[in-house]
Amino acid sequence: MSFINDRFMINNEVGCKLYSEVAKSLPVIDYHCHLDAKDIYENKSFPDITQLWLSGDHYKWRAMRANGIPEEKITGNASPEEKFRVWAETVESSYGNPLYHWTHLELQFYFGIEENLDSHNWHEIMDSCNKLLCQDDFRPRQLISRSNVEVICTTDSPLDSLEYHRRLQEDATFTTKVLPTFRPDEIFEEDSQLFINFIDKLTELTSIDIRDFSSFSKAIGKRVEWFHEVGCRISDHGPIDIRYLFASEAEVDIIFTRKIKGVELNQKECTILSSAIFIMLAKLYKKHDWAMQIHFGAIRSNNTRMKNALGINTGFDSISDQCHLAQGLNGLLDAMAQNDSLPKTIIYNLNASYNDVVATAIANFQSGEDGIKSPIQFGSGWWFNDTRRGMENQLNCLADQGLLMNFIGMLTDSRSFISYTRHDYFRRILCNLIGSWVENGEIPDNKKVLSKIIRNVCHDNAKNYFGF
Repeated sequence: MSFINDRFMINNEVGCKLYSEVAKSLPVIDYHCHLDAKDIYENKSFPDITQLWLSGDHYKWRAMRANGIPEEKITGNASPEEKFRVWAETVESSYGNPLYHWTHLELQFYFGIEENLDSHNWHEIMDSCNKLLCQDDFRPRQLISRSNVEVICTTDSPLDSLEYHRRLQEDATFTTKVLPTFRPDEIFEEDSQLFINFIDKLTELTSIDIRDFSSFSKAIGKRVEWFHEVGCRISDHGPIDIRYLFASEAEVDIIFTRKIKGVELNQKECTILSSAIFIMLAKLYKKHDWAMQIHFGAIRSNNTRMKNALGINTGFDSISDQCHLAQGLNGLLDAMAQNDSLPKTIIYNLNASYNDVVATAIANFQSGEDGIKSPIQFGSGWWFNDTRRGMENQLNCLADQGLLMNFIGMLTDSRSFISYTRHDYFRRILCNLIGSWVENGEIPDNKKVLSKIIRNVCHDNAKNYFGF
């Protein structure tokens, strides 16, 4: 019997029932991922399992480097067979790492393979997967449909044409909604020349002469409207840290004007400008009833030599720390609230030591005025917290400081078409946690309420929160 079964990750009877009777079959709302709408639209088959599984997956690349695999066999020109072989060797060494679980969840769910991948059977498993990949059921759209996905929200630059989102929406043969997410990292670019390059492109797209902060805001508003027309209902932001400094409109305008003239700003000026931009964006999001996501706490591309060789998003990122986080987060949210521009907001914290700081800050700004339960959300365990320990920490902290019943649940945050088993992984962990509370006598065994929690967190809350 495979170790991936209905009891996998669940060690109590209540949790097993919640999983098998409620969580297991619920549809997926993947409201944050890094899939490419063009890839979904074109629906091309994958040449082999190496391309599907290992291309672009920096989680796996980090593990292989830790296992002593040369870069040539990770991101280099080694053959697909050689890359898969060394990945299998790494899987064999990855007990305790969620990659071991994700690997076998994917093998079983998508390929029907119950064997455990290792250095001895890799070739047989690779051959089996490659034969299946020739079938239409293993094209991107079919993989998404087989995963029972209702909605996918991609991650897109404010300058994107959204051409392939529009094409997908015109294609009645594909029923999963593929919606864009407004990800304006360029707006917060501290390098003046890179920022000027962005402003030039924004000017060209919007036909707005951007000379000051006011005209800049109008141009961004035009792009928000463009995204909204294509179904966008979410933004996303990826700052290293969260800081807030107040400045008058005149001071902000002076700083912005200096920046578009190529002047490098000092740290205080950068914080003032980013604070003003965040508040301006939040007001736009509130106007359009969007949710604002903030993923903070990652230091990216720390290995300069490897960044120069491979580029960004190649597996050399770390968890950050920050002084005065509580002050910055509360200050930013408060400034938005004072300006009546605090939208639905999801805060994802990468540094788990700050979980309670984030959860208690969020609680300060909850409101029922817009008819949404818990409009300010403590986002699910993210990136380095995509583990049993990380997810349980986040769930326990959320329950301690807020209302778990209102949580909007899991997302893939992935570039892979077969990462939807991460939702299953999360659901097992959630069911096990709640089941353990029941069996420890901490909460009553009320099937109706327990089932409602599972349905809410795994599906219904996200559906109601985003209003797709």
